[in-house]
Amino acid sequence: MKTQLWRRMALAGALLGAATPAGAQKQWVGAMTGAQEVPGNPSTATGWADIFLSGHILTVNLVWQGLLGGNPAAAHIHCCISAPGTNVGVAVGFPNFPAVLSGTYTGIFDLTDPTVYTNGFRNNFGGGTAAGAEAALIAGLDAGRGYTNIHNATWPGGEIRSNVVATPEPASMALVATGLLAFAGVGFKRRRSA
Repeated sequence: MKTQLWRRMALAGALLGAATPAGAQKQWVGAMTGAQEVPGNPSTATGWADIFLSGHILTVNLVWQGLLGGNPAAAHIHCCISAPGTNVGVAVGFPNFPAVLSGTYTGIFDLTDPTVYTNGFRNNFGGGTAAGAEAALIAGLDAGRGYTNIHNATWPGGEIRSNVVATPEPASMALVATGLLAFAGVGFKRRRSA
């Protein structure tokens, strides 16, 4: 019996070790709609934003379809003093954003590079430094005070927007898995004892 318990504990430790990130990892996601824009608009276009941070590298993936207001003129992450239902300035612009009504975009940004941030964001939120801007961006996204949107000629303020929210970090998910495994082990032991 003790051998089985130790095996389960070793398996739980292995699962935790495999799921624990080598560096800081975070993720924020959100559905993009015209209704989330401020003010909202009647666009039927939809999209999805997935923002992933690993160490100092931020990867942004956007998927969208059916823009009604024309091809995108720009797309960004806006952050960090506003809550959903308000607007705030651009923090990170998306260079080479495709000018198509439906498409995908992947941008990879080194957050230690000061040119990743708009001057206004870096100066106003980051104290003029990339490190300060990175800290402000991450804190703002964690607090639910960031969003992505796609702008075009018909809706220059944005046709579709996603108010992104944090997802559980991998280490937290591993801790939950370990707890479930431990409860399963206790239940298994009780059944065997009876």
